[in-house]
Amino acid sequence: MNLSSDQKNVLDSLLSWYKDKNRSQFITLGGYAGTGKTTLISVLREKLHKEDKKLKVAFVSYTGKAARVLRYSLEERKSLQSQDTVGTIHSLMYSPIENKRGVIVGWELRKEIFCDLIIVDEASMVDQNIWRDLLSYGKPVIAVGDHGQLPPIRGKFNLMENPQLKLEEIHRQAKGNPIIEVSIMARKQGFIPHGDYSRTVRKFTRTDEDAREIVGDLLCNYDENTLVLCGYNNTRVKMNNYIRNSLEFEVPTPQPRDRVICLRNNQMEKIFNGMQGTILSIEKDDDDWYFARIQMDGEEKTYKGPISVKQFNSLTPMNFTDKRPSIMDGDLFDFGYALTVHKAQGSQSRRVILFEERFKQMDDEMWRRWLYTAVTRAQEELYIVG
Repeated sequence: MNLSSDQKNVLDSLLSWYKDKNRSQFITLGGYAGTGKTTLISVLREKLHKEDKKLKVAFVSYTGKAARVLRYSLEERKSLQSQDTVGTIHSLMYSPIENKRGVIVGWELRKEIFCDLIIVDEASMVDQNIWRDLLSYGKPVIAVGDHGQLPPIRGKFNLMENPQLKLEEIHRQAKGNPIIEVSIMARKQGFIPHGDYSRTVRKFTRTDEDAREIVGDLLCNYDENTLVLCGYNNTRVKMNNYIRNSLEFEVPTPQPRDRVICLRNNQMEKIFNGMQGTILSIEKDDDDWYFARIQMDGEEKTYKGPISVKQFNSLTPMNFTDKRPSIMDGDLFDFGYALTVHKAQGSQSRRVILFEERFKQMDDEMWRRWLYTAVTRAQEELYIVG
C-alpha cells in the first residue's frame, strides 16, 4: 500500500514506540475521517508480523457492529493474522458468570487476557472505567479515534482530547468523496451550504418542497440501514413516533420488531449506553416494567430482562431524573429510530438523515464538532435538513 507522508510519519512513530523497551503502556492516535486510520493500522499489523510471526494482536471496538466493520476491513486488506482476535472491548475483558442451568447471571473481569498488543478502534467511546480495566492487564495499547468528534457527553474523561499522534491529511482515495468534502466544511467552517453534492449527498432548507417529499419518503421507508439524527430530545421523540406510525405500529408502546437504544450501562448484562437492537418479544410485568428479549446489533447473545415502561418517549434518561432506588431494578431503553448526535457516536449507517439543531449554549467549536460528528456517521448517503 502506498502511504502518504502523513501516514508514513505516524507509522514510524508507532513502530518506534512498540520496539522501545522503555515505552509507555499506551499511545493515542487521532485521525479525521478520510485520513486512512484503518489503512495505517493494517500496514502496521503487516510490519509487526514480519518482525514477529507469533505476535498476537487483539483488535477491539466499543460495539459489535463496529467490530464487524473493523474485521471486514482488516480481512479485505489481508492484514489479519490467524492468531489475532477481533471483537468488542467488553468481550476481551469480561467473562460470563453462569448458573447451574447455563444461564448467564452476570459478568466479571477476566483474570488474564491472552494477547501481546491491544489496538482499540473508536477509542473516543471508551469511558474511564473501561480504560482503567483495560490498562490493569499491563499490555501495550494503541488507542485509535477521531479527534474531531464530540467529547463524551458526561464526565471529564476524553481519551482523544489531545492524541499523541495525529493524521490530518485527507488520503487521496478519499478526496472527491462528497461525504468527506462535507465533513471538512463542517469541521473547519461549521457551515455546510445548501445544495447537491452528489445524487445521494444533499442539503435542503426546511422550507424546500423537495426536502419535504424526499426526506418524507426516506422516513416512511425507514430500515435498519438508516440513521436519523437530530440535536434536541423533543425532536428525537417526535421523529421516533413519526417513523413508527409510518411503519404501521398500531400502538404507542414498544412492540416486537421495534428498534431500541440502550440508555444506561449494565456491565452484568453486557449492554452499554448507545448500543442498538431490535425487540424480539416484550410483555408488561407491572406498571413500571416490561420483560423483553432484545437482539442487540452485532452481539451473539440475546438480552433478556426487565426494561422501564416510563423511559419510552421520555426526554431524558431516567437515571438522571428519577432518584428512586427501584430504578436500578432493570434497564433503560427507548425507541431507537431517531437519535441525538451524542448518542450516535461510534455508530455508522449506510444512510443518514440529519436535522441540524444547535443549542443556544453551544460555542462555535462545539457546534463544529457536533456537525462533523453527525455527517461522519454516513457511509454512502447523507441528507441534511438545515
